[in-house]
Amino acid sequence: MGFETLVVSVEDGIGTITLNRPEVLNALSSQVFGELSQAAGELADDDSVRVLIITGGDKVFAAGADIRDMAKAEAMDIALAGRPSQKAFQLIENIPKPVIAAVAGYALGGGCELTLVCDVRIAADNAKFGLPEITLGILPGAGGTQRLPRLIGVGKAKEMIFSGDFIDAEEALSVGLVNKVVPAEELMNEAKRLAKRFASRGAVALRMAKSAVNEGLRMDLAAGLQYEHKCFSLLFATQDQKEGMQAFLEKRKPKFQGK
Repeated sequence: MGFETLVVSVEDGIGTITLNRPEVLNALSSQVFGELSQAAGELADDDSVRVLIITGGDKVFAAGADIRDMAKAEAMDIALAGRPSQKAFQLIENIPKPVIAAVAGYALGGGCELTLVCDVRIAADNAKFGLPEITLGILPGAGGTQRLPRLIGVGKAKEMIFSGDFIDAEEALSVGLVNKVVPAEELMNEAKRLAKRFASRGAVALRMAKSAVNEGLRMDLAAGLQYEHKCFSLLFATQDQKEGMQAFLEKRKPKFQGK
């Protein structure tokens, strides 16, 4: 895996993607989106990877899109573009493994939208989130107007989108944008602790649980409940289900094989 804008590593079943453009505060360019797509695909296919962490390091997550990429664009340029941000974000959102965003510093614009496609968000106490596109005369174009209201509710999402204002980590926690806030120096340790907890669970059940939630959100309740039952039923054909229930009955820790 050779990348110019990312650092990708795998250790103890945890894959980590680190945005690596510190000179521009990890601004998200077309190249970054392309490499995110590549990394997401490779880690999704790597059976040794059970959980994925996405971070920007201990200074900044991502301070938005690279405006130099867009400043001279015309309407038809944008309309006919391949939407590399949407491709990358949809790949990450649909990775059949838990994805954790570990956020320090600014997560703005596309950086905030990147956190929205992760399953869980852990924030350092110095994190700031925002969708400032409105101050540039545009709107969030990589899923912010769709995913943020589904996550935190319509009213607060509209306030953030219409104002372009930032919120700090504690407010992000209070509105449900992040799952937990920790001291900055503990960010990656906490993300890895959570990743290890997820990785200790059955991989097939994790895949099905993520699919049930993600697909169910795209359906009405009745269809979602049917889809959930289908996923639930299929798990009874797995070795992990047999092992998990037998371990419970024998009062021991299960040894899941991901099968």
